[in-house]
Amino acid sequence: MAEIILNVDVREGVGTGGARATRRSGAVPGILYGGDKAPVAISVNEKDFRKSLYTGKLLGHLVTLKYGDETQPVIAKDVQFDPVSDRPVHFDLMRVDAKGDIKIAVPVHFKNADEAPFSRQGGSLEVVRHEVEISVRADQIPEELVVDLAKAQMGDTIRMSDITLPKGASATITDRDFVIATIKVSSAALSAAADEAAEAAPSETTED
Repeated sequence: MAEIILNVDVREGVGTGGARATRRSGAVPGILYGGDKAPVAISVNEKDFRKSLYTGKLLGHLVTLKYGDETQPVIAKDVQFDPVSDRPVHFDLMRVDAKGDIKIAVPVHFKNADEAPFSRQGGSLEVVRHEVEISVRADQIPEELVVDLAKAQMGDTIRMSDITLPKGASATITDRDFVIATIKVSSAALSAAADEAAEAAPSETTED
């Protein structure tokens, strides 16, 4: 099932005061919601939560929630951080069916840009979407969506159809083959071309 297990406690106090008390006790407050059950205020030991968070396999992934002897699959949908200390201060978990489909945003990563023809031609990659929402089985959420730019040329447009999705997964936007990124001439290349053109142009002469 999931690689990460979150051992949670049910919080008695809710609201701002309850959340502060939870943090003072060395835990991170959170909320468990979704399915046909009411939301439940929970908490996780902060050290354990940080360890899970920094694996990179918590947020947006299927994990196992454990409360006593009970376990259930959940998706970590959101984590909020203190803007000064960067400590996690709150998190949201959503109940899911591990074998059921969910909608979730997955990051898009681009590889081999330095080896691509457009890179040698002075082009630049302009990313339109850094993540894409897909419908996918909860236990098959990909770590990332990969775009291979090894053969990308100047003027190319990378669209959703250029991305290979896991079997059974699909983009939630279905009415068009939307743009992920474009390859354009960089401003530096345009400037260099203008300089070369100016140097190559014949100088004007005036008649007496």
